[in-house]
Amino acid sequence: MDDDTDNPTKWMLAVRDKRDRVAFGRLFDHYAPRLKAAVRRGGASAAEAEDIVQDVMLSVWQKAAQFDPARAPVSGWIYRIARNRQIDLHRRKSRPEPEPLDLEGEAPPDASQVLALEQETAELRRALQALGPDQRQIIETAYFGELTHAEIQAATGLPLGTIKSRLRLGIERLRHELKELRRP
Repeated sequence: MDDDTDNPTKWMLAVRDKRDRVAFGRLFDHYAPRLKAAVRRGGASAAEAEDIVQDVMLSVWQKAAQFDPARAPVSGWIYRIARNRQIDLHRRKSRPEPEPLDLEGEAPPDASQVLALEQETAELRRALQALGPDQRQIIETAYFGELTHAEIQAATGLPLGTIKSRLRLGIERLRHELKELRRP
């Protein structure tokens, strides 16, 4: 090993190559406070920052074999893991929690409700079949596949504007086709 290799790189290589716990402890002591400060600046609470730092350092230990000093410095590699964890946490927090189902207190649907639902489902299928194949595919992917516009773009290669236009036009056509269902 070269003499110009800094201590964090030496520690990381010892963790990677020898599973050296002392070197990992030094990495932890060196990076944990820095990571926590960076994560806090990114908007995380103190408790969230602690959790992220613990998770990041666990990943550093578990994924040490993936570290390549020729591709990135230790700090860059570790901060990238931290950034990805923070993004994952933000995404999880922004998803709405589903409401719990109270199936015990509900009476089973009566035959007229079941029949009405079946008829509405048949009408929706008919209306979807009346759409052009491009609009139908985008609507089915967005609503039944639960994909975002960006995910649809990645899957189909279509421009984002085309996806949005097909969705908007297809939904307008579905509304027109299903307007009889909305009348009391």
